[in-house]
Amino acid sequence: MNERRALGFGITAVLLWSTVATAFKITLEHFTPIQMLTIACAVSILALVGVAAYQKTLSQLTSTFFANPLYYILLGAINPLAYYLVLFKSYDLLPASQAQPINYSWAITLTLMAAVFLGQKIRKQDWIACVLGYVGVIIIATKGDVLGLEFDSPLGVGLALFSTLLWASYWILNAKNKADPILGLLLGFLVALPVAVGLSLYEGAPWEQIPMSGWLAVSYVGLFEMGITFVLWLSALRLTQNTARISNLIFASPFISLLLLANIIGEEIHPSTLIGLVMIVCGLVVQQFYGKKKEPISAAQVK
Repeated sequence: MNERRALGFGITAVLLWSTVATAFKITLEHFTPIQMLTIACAVSILALVGVAAYQKTLSQLTSTFFANPLYYILLGAINPLAYYLVLFKSYDLLPASQAQPINYSWAITLTLMAAVFLGQKIRKQDWIACVLGYVGVIIIATKGDVLGLEFDSPLGVGLALFSTLLWASYWILNAKNKADPILGLLLGFLVALPVAVGLSLYEGAPWEQIPMSGWLAVSYVGLFEMGITFVLWLSALRLTQNTARISNLIFASPFISLLLLANIIGEEIHPSTLIGLVMIVCGLVVQQFYGKKKEPISAAQVK
């Protein structure tokens, strides 16, 4: 019974994560990246408070924070504040079919950073994964013109790659955190929200003309990219006796995402995007199936 529930939670999480690239582009038609971050943060807080209350862990929130306040402030500054601000801006500058696969290479970035900060050895298969992944990124970013190295938006590509550094940094810092993961996520959003509000006021972008479709889209992002979907994924991993079977579901996400981008918002999917994405995923598969024993953080276990 638990395995069926785990599989159901895992599939639901993957399907929801597959929709967020489309939701990002729809939301960015109405909001600036800073506005988007602010509202999505607020929605995520409401959702995670509800989850923590249901799990009867909400009373531990204050003690969890004050047990290590600087640590949680740092985590919140990285994710969601810096990570999503950078990610949303990259989506604002690039087609989603480019930004999403480039961001998906974060798991390969994690391998390199784990070697530097956690002292892990980089194995032969890790180097193969890095070469496949970053050649895939170049193919996507240049639309196949690898030798020409011409980018539609160099800043957008740079931000998408920087987002992988931020996301990998977050999971390295979070690797040894023994606190409840839902409370950890919630504290990050609580730390980020006041700063996001301040940035949005400083930016001064208007709020009055945003239609209901924009509010619905940003609420969807807050619920299903930044909040509830992590709970579903964590639940799947806790329930299963076969972590690999659940974690491997994530490999389907970027391909489903491209399908939705093409069919819902009509974004053209360049053939080089598919080629590059296949190379990135092949690199991740090499890591997943040839090195489970030495990885304290399983890159495929999280988005």
